Amino acid sequence: MIKDFAVTPFTMYFDLKNGMTDEKSTTKRYLSNMNGMFADNEALKEMIKEEDILAYEFYELSLPEKDSNLLFGTSIVYPGKVGNEYFMTKGHFHTILDTAEVYYCLSGKGYMLMENPEGDWADEELTPGKAVYVPGRYAHRSVNVGDEPLVTFFVFRADAGHDYGTIETKGYRKLIIEKDGKVEIVDNPKWKS
Repeated sequence: MIKDFAVTPFTMYFDLKNGMTDEKSTTKRYLSNMNGMFADNEALKEMIKEEDILAYEFYELSLPEKDSNLLFGTSIVYPGKVGNEYFMTKGHFHTILDTAEVYYCLSGKGYMLMENPEGDWADEELTPGKAVYVPGRYAHRSVNVGDEPLVTFFVFRADAGHDYGTIETKGYRKLIIEKDGKVEIVDNPKWKS
């Protein structure tokens, strides 16, 4: 992140269907970057041996990390499953825990899976035109349950930071899986309180 410069008005292009822009490069997360995120780690290892598939990527603006600035970008989660669990983002809390975030679905079909340290959790469906408000204190993860990329636009305060470590060590309380051809939300047997 750039720490200190004056921000002037600007415009940035994002394709409304696929979330891509030619003005920045993406941060890419392959299945090999998702070790420990899926319930079936053996299925994950086997998939990586065959091909290290791109699970998701995102564009994020670089601005000074000040609470007066907003960061925004797009997240693209590709279709697929590890075992019966749908492809997803790693998910994160914000370093400034009380930070809220908004996601607006541009294309695809999925869910925003959320949970807070107090044990509350929620899932909100993502379909084109729906906006999901993620309150402060909630970790959040995008899950693609469709057969095309799930593309969302997001915005949050620039100094919020990202805490991926908590999710990497504890996991999520819930998983979104396919069972009998339908989406189902189940308890995560590997979740650590």
